[in-house]
Amino acid sequence: MLPNLKTTGLSLVLCVALTGTLMAQDARDIKTGMVIPDETYSDQPYIVKTNDGAWLCVLTTGTGHEGASGQHIISQRSLDQGKTWIDKRDVEPGDGPEASYAVLLKAPSGRIFVFYNHNTDNIRAVKGDNPPYPDGLVKRVDSQGYFVFKYSDDNGKTWSANRITLPIRNFEIDKKNPYQGKIQYFWNVGRAFTHNQSAYVPIHKVGGFGEGFFTTSEGALLQSPDLLTANDPAQASWNTLPDGEIGLRTPAKDGGPIAEEQNVVVLSDGSFFCVYRTIDGHPAYTYSRDAGHTWEPPQYMRYGNGPLMKHPRAANFVWKCENGKYLYWFHNHGGRFIREHPKRRNMAYEDRNPAWISGGVEVDSPKGKIIRWSQPEILLYDEDPLIRMSYPDLIEDKGAYYITETQKDIARVHQVDTKLLTSLWNQFDNSKKTQDGLVTTWSYQSGKFPQSVAAPSLPDWYVRNTKKLEQPGMNVPNGFTIDLSFNLTNLSDNQILLDARDPTGKGWFLRTTDKKTVEFAMNDGRTESAWACDEGLLKPNQNHHLSVIVDGGPHIIAFVVDGNLNDGGNTRQFGWGRFNPYLKSAGGAAQISIGTQLNGRISQLSIYNRALTVSEAIGNYNAFSKTH
Repeated sequence: MLPNLKTTGLSLVLCVALTGTLMAQDARDIKTGMVIPDETYSDQPYIVKTNDGAWLCVLTTGTGHEGASGQHIISQRSLDQGKTWIDKRDVEPGDGPEASYAVLLKAPSGRIFVFYNHNTDNIRAVKGDNPPYPDGLVKRVDSQGYFVFKYSDDNGKTWSANRITLPIRNFEIDKKNPYQGKIQYFWNVGRAFTHNQSAYVPIHKVGGFGEGFFTTSEGALLQSPDLLTANDPAQASWNTLPDGEIGLRTPAKDGGPIAEEQNVVVLSDGSFFCVYRTIDGHPAYTYSRDAGHTWEPPQYMRYGNGPLMKHPRAANFVWKCENGKYLYWFHNHGGRFIREHPKRRNMAYEDRNPAWISGGVEVDSPKGKIIRWSQPEILLYDEDPLIRMSYPDLIEDKGAYYITETQKDIARVHQVDTKLLTSLWNQFDNSKKTQDGLVTTWSYQSGKFPQSVAAPSLPDWYVRNTKKLEQPGMNVPNGFTIDLSFNLTNLSDNQILLDARDPTGKGWFLRTTDKKTVEFAMNDGRTESAWACDEGLLKPNQNHHLSVIVDGGPHIIAFVVDGNLNDGGNTRQFGWGRFNPYLKSAGGAAQISIGTQLNGRISQLSIYNRALTVSEAIGNYNAFSKTH
């Protein structure tokens, strides 16, 4: 059975498969994006719109892997929103010293600057820790040298012949590196920006190389009051912020040594908001009220309703949109190394799939404007969970939103469903129960449990592709959602709230566990998958609302309990779980048994033949809480 192809938030396109039948293809799948050409390695596909209407993209690329000799910067232009690319240029040649990690800045005049690392002295090794480097030398040399820029006055068709070096003031972290700051370790992924006629470029200072590659890091800003207006950009002056010799670090209490990949946006009152990655399981943020000279004490990011956000050692980006609202890219899990086991630092680089997005709106605080963040939605994914995507950029063009990303091998452009973003920004005010895709509605009237209701037909996830001679299996990005309200007198183990299994065990059910959680499980007769809500959320004799979102695109089961998307809390890295990609369907019995074994009462049940968005599930909870 095909699901209702009308969606709210989950953007779908249609393709022909299965004997010509129209099937839904999920636009969140990164393979549906438009490829940005590269050489082999592909990093930081950043874009600005030029004065002649083109998109100008810069890439760090090369024929080897990340950090290999020959890594360099290229640019190219698109006149059709990323469908095709022209005017490919080497900003730096592939046969020169490493040139890496470019970011763009467009001046009001239309002049475009590209900033990047350059190994100008062609140093072939720098000092590192032993271990992991047996001879104490690091052969990867793309995160040191000089921070430089070139510029274009013809919309990125050509670049200045001269390469201009920016001075970076030494901080304490530089003076403590193996060269006492005579060689600076650094790189940048943060978007450059302008404010009050000044240009700003983030920089990520590094203290040393060892386990996890960078062993200490902190953020700074390079500020020029005259770059945007100087006839000769080489004559522009530069300051390194913040004042003093300490950059943007992790929170003083419990913060680790890694604070890097700072991204900054300017709020409507002129405040700077900066977010950056750590190895602490949470992203850090801070505000500056004086244009970057000083910053408030760093904190870990929180949602607008209070809980901490979780994020591994991966890029997390914030963008200010043309409508004055904000978007935040992150990965919504607490990947981190265990300090007692420092060799696990590299593990924190994993699990960059899927990418999640949160919406931000400005609100007032005693110190000035701050951003209030929504709970997130899945923005992009790959069916292979080991594929990683990162280093995105946001482009708005003619009312549409586009996101770039890279797997380090393929960079792509993706158009984002505007309704998904709007629902994030409106999430705090959403108190409407969604009707789209609703196929089962039941509410308690009277009588004892168990009770029953007809089970709806559920869509398949894994089907045979008859368009190919061998007729292999293929995934179909269908889904469904269970929306439930209940009150349990106790949280004893193995209470069966809902049971849609047939006599062979095929189908799905919801039960309590010995961890005082509710677990969802489904079985197709050959494969079973299960996932539970976070611990500590359920209380006896309390009304609860629970949404189980079963999303067949990324193969993820997500719980929204009392309006909160589960993220694992303090007991597990992930609050969302993956189900087996070869599980065919959760279809089972013709009737759903409600309260088969139950100490308490179920008050309402709604089932949808699609995966609701998190924002819709929150709206359902808000509608429920109005009457309970």
